[in-house]
Order: sequence, then structure tokens, then C-alpha cells
Amino acid sequence: MLENKIKRLVIKMHPKDNVLVALTDLQKGESVLYDSETFALQDTIKAKHKFYITDMVANQEVIMYGVLVGKVQYDVAKGSLMTTDNLKHAAEPYGYRETSFSWQSPDVSKYKNRTFNGYKRKDGRVGTANYWLFVPTVFCENRNLDVIKEALHNELGYSVTDKYAQFTNQLLKSYQNGEDIASIDLQLTPTSKSNRVFKNVDGIKFLNHQGGCGGTRQDAATLSALLASYANHPNVGGITLLSLGCQHLQVQDFVDDVKKQNPAFDKPLFIFEQQQTESEEILVANAIKKTFEGLIEINQCERTAAPLSELCIGVKCGGSDGFSGVSANPAVGYTADLVVGLGGKILLAEFPELCGVEQNLIDRCVSEETAHKFIDLMESYDALAHKVGSGFHMNPSPGNIKDGLITDAIKSAGAAKKGGTAPVVDVLDYTELVTEPGLNLVCTPGNDVEATTGQAASGATLILFTTGLGTPTGNPVSPVIKVATNSILAEKMNDIIDIDCGSIISGEKTIEEMGEEILEYCIKAASGEIIPKAVQLNQDDFIPWKRGVSL
Repeated sequence: MLENKIKRLVIKMHPKDNVLVALTDLQKGESVLYDSETFALQDTIKAKHKFYITDMVANQEVIMYGVLVGKVQYDVAKGSLMTTDNLKHAAEPYGYRETSFSWQSPDVSKYKNRTFNGYKRKDGRVGTANYWLFVPTVFCENRNLDVIKEALHNELGYSVTDKYAQFTNQLLKSYQNGEDIASIDLQLTPTSKSNRVFKNVDGIKFLNHQGGCGGTRQDAATLSALLASYANHPNVGGITLLSLGCQHLQVQDFVDDVKKQNPAFDKPLFIFEQQQTESEEILVANAIKKTFEGLIEINQCERTAAPLSELCIGVKCGGSDGFSGVSANPAVGYTADLVVGLGGKILLAEFPELCGVEQNLIDRCVSEETAHKFIDLMESYDALAHKVGSGFHMNPSPGNIKDGLITDAIKSAGAAKKGGTAPVVDVLDYTELVTEPGLNLVCTPGNDVEATTGQAASGATLILFTTGLGTPTGNPVSPVIKVATNSILAEKMNDIIDIDCGSIISGEKTIEEMGEEILEYCIKAASGEIIPKAVQLNQDDFIPWKRGVSL
């Protein structure tokens, strides 16, 4: 009985590990019993952090999640806290080898006849939302997009800033009347769809960016492919394109990329070029009027039942903590395995955060060609980082480290858990479209917005985003569902968190139970029955990757 109670204080992530993870704050001098062995703590171990379970000598390998995550820098006593001082990043070398990987899908029989209500597109894909998309070919048009956004959002019921305008107006009136403003508080009200003019249009989205001219022609070409993939996205019903005219990214380049990706493209596409228009005022007015006509057209689309095999879910982590690889990531990984078992698609991105688990992923690739594509992308990416004096080992942020992710390999081994355990059916370079059901790897940076931008480009119609520290990241066309690793975060930042995995830490729920709950949420979100917080708040983050060094 005593041992069971004490066991809940710590957890071992893999039988081969020589560290334990604290599930709660542990005090220096305290003795912790785990698996019939007692550990006298040499330091205070805060929740999410790790301590060594054997005496360690300089250069000895540290194993966590069953893989090499670092080497100790000097002799460290059993029961000591893992720190950035006593441990430095290390990872196993990797390469292709003949293996006989086999996978057992989880039982998905309970979902056999389940469906979600999505938007069926003529190319056969099914969207989880129906958005109108504004695309600038160059940053010069961002200001015009902002003007159009304010007009359309305010008048058509998509604005989330009304409450702040009203709050400011209250403050202004009180100030003008000589009243004390200390007692005036923002009135928090839930987002409602009831005031939308177009009930079947889930939003009007804007892809403001800083590219399209300057930089290199290669940057413009990559941006064109990215924007084209968003235009082709199953969650997009129509597009308005704004161009200046003289920029590197020409309108015809974009149109060619759209047709290259989808020869049967037939969505409403309205193109406006400022240098061919009498005035900016006329450009904006014409764009608004034509878009209004397009909104009337796509508002005729209605949700219909689709099998769960049509789900395409990106899995991402950001603002990670020491519990990410313990609770939320494994739970999302189980969800991923369920989706794969149902014939759906899973997109695991963030190549800098796969450092240290490459061999496991290579061994799970369904073909030698797929494995070598992954190896080539990882090696060229890492080499580019080292060329400028960096490297994947410099990925963890100060927030990651403070909350227990001491090396990139530790962060990566926990991050990879959200991809589940299924075979790797394909490896996609940046902006490549997913075609194969199953687990796909997508080459993106670890940067939250660059990664989600890339996942949506590859076709993710929902994104499961785990976080231990909290982040407001969203995406314009792929609804982002925030999954907290711990209940403290879920309660503190409840305005941006959708799902709380803290019950795994407390022992109230298993990873499998939580994974099934996450899938149920995804089904409702895909059907429009639940609106994720990031969507409610219009957290439409979009950052194209220029293929430079971004970790």
C-alpha cells in the first residue's frame, strides 16, 4: 500500500531508463520508493524534472524513453537532479537498416460506423470547415487586407474584437465624465455564430505575410506553392487574391501552382492587381463586392456525413514542459493510432524535434525509399543549422529547459510520442500534399507557427496541439485544438485550452482513455459541433518558412 502511494510520485518512461520523472515536487533528503528500490534525493526535484537512479560517472550515457538523450559531464550521485550543467545533449547515430517492423492497430471496432459532418469537395477530400480565403501575393497588399478584414469581419459577424471596442468605449466615457475607471472590467462573453450573415461560412481568413518580393526567387517559388496549397485546402471554399503587380511572385505563378496541385480546381477565385486598378479605394471596394458574391455562393455548401477515414489530423507540440512526453503527447499519440487504424491520415512535423528518435522512425518506414527521404531531409536540415553555428541541439527554449526539458533529445523523444506507434507510410517535404492514409512525416521547423503553417499546407484539416506552458497559436484554415499536459495550465489558461490531460498525471485516467476522449472531441470539432478556442479567438497565425535555419 505504501509503495503504491509513493509510486505515484514518480514515473519511469521506459524499462531501460536510468532516470525517473517527478510527478509532484519532491524535497531534498526525502526517500522515494519505486519498483521496490529506495532513492534518497540529493536535491529538491520539482514536478516535471528528472533525477538519476544510479551513480553516474563522467561521459556516461543517460537513457530516457529508451533512447540516448545525453551524457553526464562529471560524476553525479544517485538521486541527484538532472540539470543543464551536469547533462549535455547526445543522440545515437542513425541510418537505414533492414528490419521487420510489425504494428498492431488498437481496437477501433466501436468507431466502425461513426461519421463526422464535413464539407465534401469535388476533388474527393472532406473539409472540417468552410472558409473564404484572402491571399496576398506580396507583403505590399497586407494593409489592404487589413482594411478589408475589418470591414467584412465587423459587418458579417466574424469579429472577436467587438468586446474590446465596447470596453474601450466604456473607459473613454468614464474618463470624459471625470469618473474613476478602476471598477470597469471587461465583460467576457462566449463567441456565438448566431450573428453571422452566412451560416454555412465558418470564417473569412487572411494570409498576411512578409514575402513575395525581395529575398530570393526560390523564396517566392516556395511561397507560391504554399499559398496554392492553402487555396486547394479542403477547408477553403473560395479565394480572393490581391497582387501589386511588379513583385517576384507573379499571379500566373500562383495560378500555375494551383493547377499543378489540382488540375480540376474549380473553386471561386477572384484576382485583383493594384497596378492595373484606378485607385486603392476602387481595388478594395471591388474586392469586397466580388467576395460578397462568392460568400453567397459557398454559403450554399452544407455539411454531410463522411467516414472517419476522411480525417486528416496534424499533431504538434509547443510551449512544451516536462509532462509533455508523459501525458498529452502519448495521449495524442494514441488518438493518432486510432485514426490510422480507421484509415485516416496523421501528419507529424517538426524535424528538429525528432532528433534522437530518427532510428525508431526509420525502422518504421514502409519502404527503403521512404526511409532515405527522411534521412536526406534530416541530414541536410541539420547540416544547414551547423553551417551557421547552430544545430538541432539548440532547439529547446528557456521555457522548455526551466520546465524539465534539459536536452533536445529529451524534448524530441517526448515530442515524437504524439505521432503514435504506426508505420511511417510517407515523408513529405515542405508544401507536399499528403496522399497516403497512415502516419506521414512532414518536414517543417519546430517553430510553432511555421510548423502548423506547413502541416495545413500538407492537408491537415484539424491540428492537435499539445502544450505544457500555454500558447495562443492557431492557424487560418486548419482548426487548432489545444491539449494541456497538466491541470494547472488548463485551469489558469482556460480561455485557450480545449482539453486537459492532467488526469493522466494524477492517475485518474489512462493514456488510452484520454486518447479516446481526444478523438471524440476531434469528431465533434470536425462536424462543427464544437468550436476550438483558437478558432473562437481568431488566432490565425501564418508564417511561411523560407527554408533557412529555423529550429
